[in-house]
Amino acid sequence: MMPITGPTTGPITAILYDIDGTLVDSNDLHVLAWEQAFARIGATFDRQTIHDQIGKGTDNLVPTLLPDLDDDAVESLGDAHGAIYKDRYLKTAKPFPGAHDLLARSHAAGLRVVLASSASAGELDHYLGLLDAHDLVETTTSSDDVEATKPAPDIFATALKKLGDVDPSEVIVVGDTPYDIEAAGKCGVAAIGLRSGGFPDDMLRDAGAIALYDDVAALLAGYDDSPLAAR
Repeated sequence: MMPITGPTTGPITAILYDIDGTLVDSNDLHVLAWEQAFARIGATFDRQTIHDQIGKGTDNLVPTLLPDLDDDAVESLGDAHGAIYKDRYLKTAKPFPGAHDLLARSHAAGLRVVLASSASAGELDHYLGLLDAHDLVETTTSSDDVEATKPAPDIFATALKKLGDVDPSEVIVVGDTPYDIEAAGKCGVAAIGLRSGGFPDDMLRDAGAIALYDDVAALLAGYDDSPLAAR
């Protein structure tokens, strides 16, 4: 499927990549882990309802589905999800075809590459190895670095601070959820949406995506004509 493209801000000097659902095929695994965590307190949601919240961290995901829980209960559920995901699913998550090559292409083009995720620091470190990206990535941000996760802007705002003297107009986000795109917009950063996370085009467009691609392989194949190549 051809990308749906819109205006860009360019020139681009840095790319902030989301991980889950963007570089790594893990969204459905997180759905299963959350389903099992909710079951421990007797809460039941269909998987689509849970999936629609994937991309948020615990602090935003749980209150959306269970708004009456107090902070301690929210944190406890998040801990349960994290433990289940780590024990049962983390090692089964696989990079999407082309994920490493897209990071390598971005790095070779002289762009500053950042992994900016709502995942925990432990998960992010695992993904760095899985993607063989330690030498390609300048810095990272995780849920451990911020007070609020996506769609709050903190993840990307922290990444911008780590990059130092960079204007948001020179940065682009690549993500798979409307929460990635919304968070980027709050920082004044344009975002590319990928369909690989399972969110419909209209949600990604409505959140503000400037371009849509099926997955990282499609973005890599169209790299030279994509917003990533704006110089």
